[in-house]
Amino acid sequence: MTARVRESALKGYRTLAVARGPATGPLTLVGLVTLYDPPRPDARQLIATLHNLGVTVKMLTGDALAVASEIARGVGLPNIRRVADLKAAGAQAGNAAVDLLAGADGFAEVYPEDKFIVVQHLQAAGHVTGMTGDGVNDAPALRQAEVGIAVSTATDVAKGAASVVLTEPGLTNIVALVEQRRTIYQRMLTYIINKISRTILKTGFVALAFLATGQFVMSAFAMLLLVFVTDFAKISLATDRVRPSRKPETWNIGHLITISVVLGTLMVAEALLALKLAWSPCALATNASHLYTFSFLTLLYFAAFSIVSARERRWFWTTMPSKVVVAAVMAEVLVGTILTRVGLPDLMPLPWLQTLAVFAYAMVACLVVNETVQVGMIRWRMSGAAA
Repeated sequence: MTARVRESALKGYRTLAVARGPATGPLTLVGLVTLYDPPRPDARQLIATLHNLGVTVKMLTGDALAVASEIARGVGLPNIRRVADLKAAGAQAGNAAVDLLAGADGFAEVYPEDKFIVVQHLQAAGHVTGMTGDGVNDAPALRQAEVGIAVSTATDVAKGAASVVLTEPGLTNIVALVEQRRTIYQRMLTYIINKISRTILKTGFVALAFLATGQFVMSAFAMLLLVFVTDFAKISLATDRVRPSRKPETWNIGHLITISVVLGTLMVAEALLALKLAWSPCALATNASHLYTFSFLTLLYFAAFSIVSARERRWFWTTMPSKVVVAAVMAEVLVGTILTRVGLPDLMPLPWLQTLAVFAYAMVACLVVNETVQVGMIRWRMSGAAA
């Protein structure tokens, strides 16, 4: 009988012994019933997709090792260990538990409380851990994990303990969850880089231009108008069309600030160079209103093109921005330019040729010079990380 049970386990079958007899007397074995609980049809593809996204998948099951190993092999997880091995490794000194976690694709003979222990071991090894579950017994592990995921059929307790609740049957929505998180991450990167670099541009340009010329190159009214006009395009980045990264990413604040500061400093230098080139030919020294308009348009066009450049970690033409972003940037440029043509205080119209020259200068500076520097810095970081 033991041989038959072992043979069934090697095929992924659970075995139930059936016996009969009096309530208080000995039981007589009648036979064996084999049960098979197959994985979901989409499980293998789901695991492969998550692996391609850089997410390591581990299976936790209460089945015996032989049963669990057979089922796991069918979904692409060949190395299953007993959870008792993990507990024993955790009691040892050194990195035995870490090494076991790294090599195992999952654990068998798991009791509900063991799921919590596995999550803790993964976190202690430095991993950001996600956990799926559906029952009351899964609640502690769902709560402990950074990303607790309750399936659609989970109990209310499990849903309350989880940070994410799937609304459709199965686990395929986890892929959408990963991609959406990485999409949000890319949008946040774009916003931070754009925000820091543009803040450096506005403050650095006005301050250094004052030191260089001895006069303010923008009025307070023009600066407030600039902030108002450009903020709408910046907010539209929340709707941008981005491509999520294929591998997990973490916040590298130092590198992020470095890119932002370099881009901001470059734009300050480019804006000051534009002011120097136009100072005498455009008679900016003798006409304060023209000076204010020139500075306003310079910062306006730099703001617009910096959005186009900063929204991609690769060349800006790699992906098309969303329709909302395109509309917002175009509206920013058009509205800002029109405001300089209607004779507002301190914003007298510049000749069209000068306006077009400022526009072209900002486009080349942001989409050629600054874009090359940004892509080069990102690739240098990526090559350094790979090494």
